[in-house]
Amino acid sequence: MVISKLKKIIAYFDDLSFKYKTSFLVFIIAGGMICIVILSQISTFTIKQDFDVLFDKRTKSLIKLENIKDTYNVNIQATIKDLENDELTLNQAKDVLLLAQQLINKNWNSYKEELEKKADRFYIISFIKKFFINEENYFENEVLKKNIMRNVDKKMFQIKYDLNYMIENKIDYDYANLNLEINAISIYITSLINYDLSLAINEKRNTQKIFNIIMIFSIISIILVFLFSIILSVYIINNFKTLHNTLEQKVEEKTKELTELNAYLEIKVSKEVAQNRKKDIIMFQQARLASLGEMLNNIAHQWRQPLGSITMIVQSFQTKMLMGKLTDTFVDEKVNDALLLANNMSQTLDDFKNFFSPNKQRSKFLIKDCIEHSIELSKYSLEKQSIQIKFEIKQNVELHTFYNELSHVFLNIISNSKDALCSTINKNDRIIKIIVNKYKHNVVVNLIDNGGGINEEIVPKIFEPYYTTKYKSAGTGIGLYMSKQIIEKHMNGSISYKNIVHKIKPNDNTNFKCSLFTIKIPISNNKEAINE
Repeated sequence: MVISKLKKIIAYFDDLSFKYKTSFLVFIIAGGMICIVILSQISTFTIKQDFDVLFDKRTKSLIKLENIKDTYNVNIQATIKDLENDELTLNQAKDVLLLAQQLINKNWNSYKEELEKKADRFYIISFIKKFFINEENYFENEVLKKNIMRNVDKKMFQIKYDLNYMIENKIDYDYANLNLEINAISIYITSLINYDLSLAINEKRNTQKIFNIIMIFSIISIILVFLFSIILSVYIINNFKTLHNTLEQKVEEKTKELTELNAYLEIKVSKEVAQNRKKDIIMFQQARLASLGEMLNNIAHQWRQPLGSITMIVQSFQTKMLMGKLTDTFVDEKVNDALLLANNMSQTLDDFKNFFSPNKQRSKFLIKDCIEHSIELSKYSLEKQSIQIKFEIKQNVELHTFYNELSHVFLNIISNSKDALCSTINKNDRIIKIIVNKYKHNVVVNLIDNGGGINEEIVPKIFEPYYTTKYKSAGTGIGLYMSKQIIEKHMNGSISYKNIVHKIKPNDNTNFKCSLFTIKIPISNNKEAINE
């Protein structure tokens, strides 16, 4: 009968699909491992509970009872004996007796508090105790224990009263009666200690039974998991063999189909490759045109400000001539300024011609010179709009990078600040502040203007190409994009923006909403800063 049932179970497993067999195997292994882990944790909690009950509730309590007993026998009885033999004065004995009573009261109250605490039992441990073992509680006798503790309380009160009476009256006292009281309370405490010891032994015996039951269940679960895993593994291996044979046949069929398909695809690929080459040529030409258009936009953006400055220089000649104040010194100064601007425009063409070239030449220069050069190029338009430049350099650093490209970045940001200041701030309050410092292995340039900042909603977009808040005639939207490309890709640095509140005017506590651009550039060759 049993053999026939086993055959039916084996046949049932054999008929299951490969998916269900593997799922069942995983379930058996995972379930068995979880069961083993749970049982191991239960055994751990069992040992922990045994330790908590026997040590915290029993052992500590026994120590306190022994301390009470020793205090009565050693401190109080010995002191009374010395007092009776006139080896101590009453005042000396008084301090010892009062201290002994304090220790006794402390230990006794602590012992009572320990008894009131109940050890927390793990739920599964309580379940095992209820259904699997007959917990031995025949040592417990709460009535006896309460009577002993009540007698101890009475004796403690009586001894305390007799000691106080002896100390306060300062006369001969019947020490024999007091010794009898102390001996009596020692007997009661000994009985209480014996009672607690019997409970501890009983609890230890019950805990051992629980631990044995858990170990038996753990061993059984391990054996079952092992057996089921072996049986299911055999069935899965057989399925793999069958599946392997089936797949070999399918692979042979698919190989023939692929061979025919490859022959067809070779012809088709050769045709597509020829067409793609034509497309690549067209795309290459389009890319060159796009790069050329971008370069022209960049040159136009960089030339706009110098052309404006040259226009102002030309107009200044006419104004001076009409006023009769045209001098040789003025002419020489303005001609030099115009030549400087024209030279910069020419240099701009060279810079942008090589902007996308990987073979650009680096040069060594001081960051102060580069920023002052950018300020000089934009001074006419800044003076026209009554914009002040506050340049503060805390540490002048030597860089080994692209001078003109970095100058273009400063020009772009100064130009943006100028546009913001012209549209929002009174002429007397227009300030651009540039602060240069060194932090670790980077030079940090902060450019601040009090133009009111940028709307927080569009801040994430300001470095995108062709994004601008100006009219098309006033801006192309590539200045900050180009600056980001130069700083991050060409100089391995970083550029960021945020709105701040800053007291930008010296000797003035007025707070302005300001824009802050922060540029960090690595210092090549670890050059030391030159303090100014």
